[in-house]
Amino acid sequence: MAAARDDNVIIRVEDLTARYGDRTIFDRVSFDVKRGEVFVILGGSGCGKSTLLKHMIGLYRPATGRIWIDGSDIASAEGDERLAILRKLGVMYQAGALFGSMTLLENVRLPMEEFTTLPDEAMDAIAAGKLRLVGLEGVEDFAPAEISGGMAKRAAIARAMALDPALLFLDEPSAGLDPITSAELDQTILRLSKTLGVTFVVVTHELPSIFAIADRLIMLDKDARGIIATGTPAELRDHPTSDFVRRFFHREADGAA
Repeated sequence: MAAARDDNVIIRVEDLTARYGDRTIFDRVSFDVKRGEVFVILGGSGCGKSTLLKHMIGLYRPATGRIWIDGSDIASAEGDERLAILRKLGVMYQAGALFGSMTLLENVRLPMEEFTTLPDEAMDAIAAGKLRLVGLEGVEDFAPAEISGGMAKRAAIARAMALDPALLFLDEPSAGLDPITSAELDQTILRLSKTLGVTFVVVTHELPSIFAIADRLIMLDKDARGIIATGTPAELRDHPTSDFVRRFFHREADGAA
């Protein structure tokens, strides 16, 4: 099933509800992601950030609602239609999820082995090119255990780009990184966004990264079971919509604690 097409919108989430058994994580969430932007999903622990991302990439089925990816509903698509939607997505999971028994080059070329019929030489060249895009030229033959955490995150982004997706989803890309390495990763995301025109959806709660990379964001809240704020980082910092939003963006402890 297809939605009315808006060339400026690549993702449209409509009345999305997520549940684990009888527990509702969020209820009737709706928002759009524009083509070419870096869109951030943020909020406190347990608010459903990663759950929302997993719905958007088709890992979870919604309790209610629809998720349109470039005009097609990933929640209801089956067979070849679903595969066509998934080919438009690249995903970097929080821990990177690189295969330790493979080199970085082999990790990046794995999606091509699974989904293309390219010859080995072409896959090697493309994989090396993706690693070069994220600043990992010269370490193609290293194993994940031989590189730093920041390099592993960049290698995971390179693998997510292997099939030239229109959308890249990053789950907590800065988690576990020191401030300098995190800032370097932010710059990599911005450079890829500007040079490749890829749309990024980033789940994070790291304020420096949010201000560095986000064009727009939504903020989820566990108690509200949904979106409590949307806008640019500066808008939410300077004009918070609730006391929680103000405390989050100004790093203030709860006075009742």
